[in-house]
Amino acid sequence: MSRIGKLPVPIAKNVQVDIDGSTVKVKGPKGELVREFPAGIAFAHEGETVVVTRPDDEKQSRALHGLSRSLLANMVAGVADGFTRTLELQGVGYRATQAGANVTLAVGYSHPVEVTPPPGIQLEVEGTTKLHVRGIDKELVGQVAANIRKVRKPEPYKGKGIRYLGERVRRKAGKAGKAGK
Repeated sequence: MSRIGKLPVPIAKNVQVDIDGSTVKVKGPKGELVREFPAGIAFAHEGETVVVTRPDDEKQSRALHGLSRSLLANMVAGVADGFTRTLELQGVGYRATQAGANVTLAVGYSHPVEVTPPPGIQLEVEGTTKLHVRGIDKELVGQVAANIRKVRKPEPYKGKGIRYLGERVRRKAGKAGKAGK
């Protein structure tokens, strides 16, 4: 049995979970998420929790069991509290400015880079070097943060670029002079 899959998903008091076959709808104070799960994975209300079960011990069913439980737990956490990824800009002249919902990045290119968030995502600039990506869908928050980081990845020599808050960048030694001269 999957160690993750067999854990029941606790449901907060202000969150409502509706199960309709393989479609699960989760509604909370921050919003509503709907997801279609693979056929065969079953969900059942048991008091203040939801239990995820699989039909058999086939390899595919075992793989989807833990995944489905984690996706459901992330949906419940998202509509209750939301998710945030924080990015920081490091480098001389690297900065972010907010214009409405959009964010403009100056990261060493000849032109500023405009970032428009998809529906359900809010971008917030703190100071000029911190950027918060907020939303209720964990997968979408992570993907938007990864796309923003991809604009200018941290380089290994000086460490300049866009990185996640707390991310450690492995540094390389620069050019070394000739030792024998």
